[in-house]
Amino acid sequence: MILKSLACSLVVLFALAVSNAGAAERWETLPPPSPLPAAAKGGMASVNGIEMYYAVYGEGPPVLLIHGGLGYADIWGAQVTDLAKDHMVIVADSRGHGRSTRNAEPFSYDLMASDYLALLDYLKVDKTALVGWSDGGIIGLDIAMKHPERLTKVFAHAANTKVEGVDPNVMKNKVFSAYIDKSGEVYKNISPTPDQYDAFVEQISGMWASQPNWSDEDLKKIKTPVAIVLGDHDEAITRAHTEYMAKTIPGAELIILKDTSHFAMLQDPEGYNKAVRDFIDN
Repeated sequence: MILKSLACSLVVLFALAVSNAGAAERWETLPPPSPLPAAAKGGMASVNGIEMYYAVYGEGPPVLLIHGGLGYADIWGAQVTDLAKDHMVIVADSRGHGRSTRNAEPFSYDLMASDYLALLDYLKVDKTALVGWSDGGIIGLDIAMKHPERLTKVFAHAANTKVEGVDPNVMKNKVFSAYIDKSGEVYKNISPTPDQYDAFVEQISGMWASQPNWSDEDLKKIKTPVAIVLGDHDEAITRAHTEYMAKTIPGAELIILKDTSHFAMLQDPEGYNKAVRDFIDN
């Protein structure tokens, strides 16, 4: 009987081991965004020759959340829900992304930064904290470099300041590929030009091929308090480049998010929200 019980126990333990071995690690998952709460106001703002979708939540010190390339505002669901408890939270779809329109003007980070500054003007927000992910982080650094008077702090997650900062193997990564596929599905469902996803990707890819390309001298001009943030398993941005950015931008704080990838805000919303609050609220 004892041997039979031991045998059964070993079978159970082996089954559990096999099950756990097959389970994806947190950084290998792409959870769906949390639902957004009801917005205080929102709609379309006419800026720089496009119609830009935006929404505003909560009251308090303003914080602008800027999504990454091919993304859209709703990816910030968990962050909006948390931050709107004591902040005025602003989200938007970047030009050509989500519900916003685009025109024939070539994409550039300067242009996209000017879109967000125009949106802040539209909303009569003089100065804000900024949380940017990927392209959103690059846009945040662009504004910090050229319009520091508009920002209190910048939380730049998974940004790069040179094209060489992107991991050359990123397109081989299954999680990143899943994100691109999912982004295409969302685009077809909410974009005002649902049949133009390929044309949009081709247009923005022209920017990614050569931008950003900032020198050390450019980065050293940044005086806004900046956090340079990366998941410890990021598929897209190299750790070496992230550490370079943190060393080059004066006073920058390096934050490494544990057991997360390029999509840390989805994989660990609680930890991500704490990291954001610890930086922008102190």
